[in-house]
Amino acid sequence: MLELRHRGGCPGPGGAVAPPPREGEAAGGDHETESTSDKETDIDDRYGDLDSRTDSDIPEIPPSSDRTPEILKKALSGLSSRWKNWWIRGILTLTMISVFFLIIYMGSFMLMLLVLGIQVKCFHEIITIGYRVYRSYDLPWFRTLSWYFLLCVNYFFYGETVADYFATFVQREEQLQFLIRYHRFISFALYLAGFCMFVLSLVKKHYRLQFYMFAWTHVTLLITVTQSHLVIQNLFEGMIWFLVPISSVICNDITAYLFGFFFGRTPLIKLSPKKTWEGFIGGFFSTVVFGFIAAYVLSKYQYFVCPVEYRSDVNSFVTECEPSELFKLQSYSLPPFLKTVLRQETVSLYPFQIHSIALSTFASLIGPFGGFFASGFKRAFKIKDFANTIPGHGGIMDRFDCQYLMATFVHVYITSFIRGPNPSKVLQQLLVLQPEQQLNIYKTLKTHLIEKGILQPALKV
Repeated sequence: MLELRHRGGCPGPGGAVAPPPREGEAAGGDHETESTSDKETDIDDRYGDLDSRTDSDIPEIPPSSDRTPEILKKALSGLSSRWKNWWIRGILTLTMISVFFLIIYMGSFMLMLLVLGIQVKCFHEIITIGYRVYRSYDLPWFRTLSWYFLLCVNYFFYGETVADYFATFVQREEQLQFLIRYHRFISFALYLAGFCMFVLSLVKKHYRLQFYMFAWTHVTLLITVTQSHLVIQNLFEGMIWFLVPISSVICNDITAYLFGFFFGRTPLIKLSPKKTWEGFIGGFFSTVVFGFIAAYVLSKYQYFVCPVEYRSDVNSFVTECEPSELFKLQSYSLPPFLKTVLRQETVSLYPFQIHSIALSTFASLIGPFGGFFASGFKRAFKIKDFANTIPGHGGIMDRFDCQYLMATFVHVYITSFIRGPNPSKVLQQLLVLQPEQQLNIYKTLKTHLIEKGILQPALKV
């Protein structure tokens, strides 16, 4: 019926819709014109109505192969599928946590590389789904342009990071100074080249689908690259702003799964039938307690609380500083009912522990909606997991769907409630300026201080 309304014709043999005869044209008109018209109509019928497809029209994607190690399969062969999956998930979770601890020990630079690697893998998984769903159309340049845009967006975001945090290093390299000075223009030129390549790749029978996949690529970039950039920005504020939010999401995933596995009875949301209210509530309280304790432990060490800075003299990242007030013990008066229970007037806490409650609450109440969003996406394309990278867990994106939402919240939280002027960052920005600009700033600042009476004018001899 939709086709009839669009074309004003009626179906012929095989369901094809014949266009109405043109004005002044006989029914038995020119055969060549009719043949060409029919051919164009067939192409439109085949490729042009993609936006009218329902979820049931999406082609089935073959399920991913099982990548569980054979040694685990043999060891768990006598268990039911439910308990087998429980043990596989548990063993792989402990393995991933152990590797994560090792990377933390190796330092902030390795954590940045880890975030970048996860970003690339998540992008690959989402783009591959689009390619597998629509591969029968054989879109020209689709994969090439997708990866090109990934490089362009990474160049833009991480070039900004280099300019902000590596100014002293850039100062010594003349080639880098040129790249930093014209960074945004170069980034725009690179993107513009990709945009032009996309336009040149448009093929008549693929128009609508190509624009669908162009939008697919850009939404994927928004989800993966921008969020991973925010994760690294949080890391530069101090490793604690990276570890507490990420570990809170991990804790919520684990505890919600455990509470749901053993006590779950009440379904939570239709998008994820295995999620239960028992798991959701149990995960919330467990995560808040975990975040509070983790914040207390990590606040004791400079390695975790100091901003990550690049030192040109040692050519490496350092985490040395005088901890801010957020990470110094302070006494707080207890509410009257707690004074009676605990039999003490005050309690000593790190102020960051109070902030950790907000972070943990978001991780356990709002963070799961990132997972629900991912569940809806997978249901739309009739897939169980984004990939089969991790046995029992699915793809990398399956494990980090909630982390991206958390990264944005932490960045907004820091800029709204925590961050003040960073003297080292201001100094780095000054060092990048030309000597004449530095001299003008110095004269303006000196004049201002003299006017305020903070600085005495030099005596003329």
